[in-house]
Amino acid sequence: MRSLIIGSSGGIGGALLAASGAQAVGLSRSQHGLDVTDEASIINALGGIEGPFDRIIIATGALELNGARPEKSLRALDPAAMAAQFALNAMGPILVVKHALRLIPRDRPAQIAALSARVGSIGDNALGGWHSYRAAKAALNQYLHTAAIEIARTHPHACVALIHPGTVETKLGANYSGNHPTTAPDVAAQNILNVLNGLTAADTGGFFDWQGKVIPW
Repeated sequence: MRSLIIGSSGGIGGALLAASGAQAVGLSRSQHGLDVTDEASIINALGGIEGPFDRIIIATGALELNGARPEKSLRALDPAAMAAQFALNAMGPILVVKHALRLIPRDRPAQIAALSARVGSIGDNALGGWHSYRAAKAALNQYLHTAAIEIARTHPHACVALIHPGTVETKLGANYSGNHPTTAPDVAAQNILNVLNGLTAADTGGFFDWQGKVIPW
């Protein structure tokens, strides 16, 4: 299987690249100048890549941006921080899908997956807080679900999916694991791949946790 990992210098992305085999290709901001908040950067980075890929995984994202921590209350909302969250965690991945779609085959099974988060589920939100990160991930879920409907018309064998990797021992979540059990990046990567290995075109547009269970929108 030939895989493309976007965000391959991060904790989960690096582990996904390592676990995806010798044919896997990685792209990241630090190593390849791919900034998902800049469409021109996405076009430039993907322009040098030749398909087809059987699987594309978008493993970008952040909880803290420019020193802004997840909000604990409405009083902490800041327009600049809100916009930054949306740009990185929602707009970035869907713009990657926009320009990477040409890299998957139309005539056989293929997958496009993005790492989302359970906190992006509106139905599962009973605690509040983390307004901007939650909203950005909810927007990502809507973007990918909508894209899945469109992509199915031209790529009937494709599966577009959102995966919640659980709480992983990375820089992204180091300060926010709380009492949640954490998973090493290599274990999380294998969990993600196991879920993807079990998905087909019939599952396209779905939101799944690291065990393959459906998460409510």
